[in-house]
Amino acid sequence: MLKLLKINKTFNAGTINEKKVLVDFDLHLKTEDFVTVIGGNGAGKSTMLNIIAGVHTSDAGSVVLDGQDITKDPEYIRAKHLGRVFQDPMMGTAANMGIEENLAMAFRRNRKRGLRWGITHEERALYGEKLKILELGLEARLKSKVGLLSGGQRQALTLLMATLQKPKLLLLDEHTAALDPKTARKVLEITEEIVTENKLTTLMVTHNMKDAIRYGNRLIMMNEGRIIYDVSGEEKKSLRVEDLLKKFESISEAGANDRMILA
Repeated sequence: MLKLLKINKTFNAGTINEKKVLVDFDLHLKTEDFVTVIGGNGAGKSTMLNIIAGVHTSDAGSVVLDGQDITKDPEYIRAKHLGRVFQDPMMGTAANMGIEENLAMAFRRNRKRGLRWGITHEERALYGEKLKILELGLEARLKSKVGLLSGGQRQALTLLMATLQKPKLLLLDEHTAALDPKTARKVLEITEEIVTENKLTTLMVTHNMKDAIRYGNRLIMMNEGRIIYDVSGEEKKSLRVEDLLKKFESISEAGANDRMILA
C-alpha cells in the first residue's frame, strides 16, 4: 500500500543549522498493516509523515501509494487518499461548527458539492450510528459546537472524521500525547477498533513504548533519519520495554536525554 524509496530530507541545507532528517529512508507497508513508530526527538518521525502527506517535499526519493507514484502530487491531491490525526486535539475540526456539520464535511470529502448545505435525515442517522462507536454520548449532541467538547472527545471525533471515508492510509501523529492517561487509553481503544473494523493501513507515531508494543502488527524504531529496528509477528508480541531500550542504546549510542524521552 505504501512505499517510501530512498527518501532524503535536509533542512537549512548549506547553513550552520543544516540538519539531515531522513537519510536514504526506505519503508514498505502492506495493505492492512498497522505499524507503530517510535524514536527519540529528531529521529525523523513527523517529517516522514509530512513527506507522505505532502506537507514537505523530499530532496530525493519517491513516495508510492497503492501503486501510484505521488511524489510530485501537492498536499490537497494526496489528502483525497489519506486520513490524518494530529497531536493537538484542536486541529482537524472546526470549533465554531456543530458535530454533525464537522462530520458532514468529512463525509462529503471528494464528492461533488452543490449550493445546498442542508444535512439529510439519512446522513444524520448515519452520523449518529458512527458516533455510537465512540461510546461518548456524542450521538445525542449532534448540534453541539465542537469547541465545547473536551480534548478527548474532540480527538475521538477527529479520528472518526479521518476515517469516515475509508482512506488508503491513516496517519496518526502522536494523537494521544496531549491527553491524560485515562482519555488516551480510551482514544487508543477506539483507534484499534476503527482500524480493525475498516481494515485500514495505518502508521502511528508514538513516544509511549508500551503503546507501540501493545498496538499494531509491526513496530519500527527510528534514529537519526533511519530505521534501526523493524519487528513484527510473534517477535513483536513478546517484546518488553526493556528490550526496546537495550536495542536503542546498542545501535544509536544515544545520550540520557533520548533515553528519558523513550522511557
